[in-house]
Amino acid sequence: MRPTPHTRRNPTNMRKAHDTCGVAPEGGSRWTGVCRGVAMRGVRTKLSGISGSVALAVALLSGCQALNGGAGEEPEERTTTTAPTRTAGYGTVFLGIDECSSFGTTGFTEVPCAGESAAARVVARHDGRVAQGPPCPATTDFVLHISESRPSGGGDEDGDGSVPQGYACMRNLEPPHPGDPGGGGGPRTIVGDCVYSAGRGEVRETACDGTGERAPEYQVTAAVETKPQCPDSTDLYVRLGGGKPVGCAVPV
Repeated sequence: MRPTPHTRRNPTNMRKAHDTCGVAPEGGSRWTGVCRGVAMRGVRTKLSGISGSVALAVALLSGCQALNGGAGEEPEERTTTTAPTRTAGYGTVFLGIDECSSFGTTGFTEVPCAGESAAARVVARHDGRVAQGPPCPATTDFVLHISESRPSGGGDEDGDGSVPQGYACMRNLEPPHPGDPGGGGGPRTIVGDCVYSAGRGEVRETACDGTGERAPEYQVTAAVETKPQCPDSTDLYVRLGGGKPVGCAVPV
């Protein structure tokens, strides 16, 4: 997770502020600041009829550039790859909606949701990169990035000989849920989330209840279409994306 710059409200009462992590652009539009800082874990996968390289990355906390400046740029995506094994009995799409994964010591494995090792469920699944695709649901706990793979044995979910690049929006089967409002994590910043100053005019998300490594300093209390719609108590702006892209944050 990389911190990002922000500006404070000025004497003319034209409040300016930082961005924290937000959602991917919708409808192909480009943000002035996009999420960056993706944490990776290696993955051991079980796929139906697939042998190749699949890479998964867990999108944890991230920061975005200032709402009122900077050109858009691609989010950083570093991944590690493994060779998945062929296993029957799962859906036709690797980590399709409502399928589950386990949390291993070295990575993630697709498993039956009723199994003891199931830890998280897919709540949304999309092809392509996060920056160009639909946003994950607001309370997504983390995102698995799936790299393109070409099976050596032939055959895959659609018969074209490859597994397309994509991403799966994941929700833990049991608490904690970092994607919940105030949870201190997840790929999106939503109303109820908190941030703290990381120094040099930069901020990061943290748990509102104080259980994170850093205490919260500001909380997003509202989402609006434009900055002037934020209440007078707003001290920082937070980019949220979507139909109401401006988050109004106040000191806690």
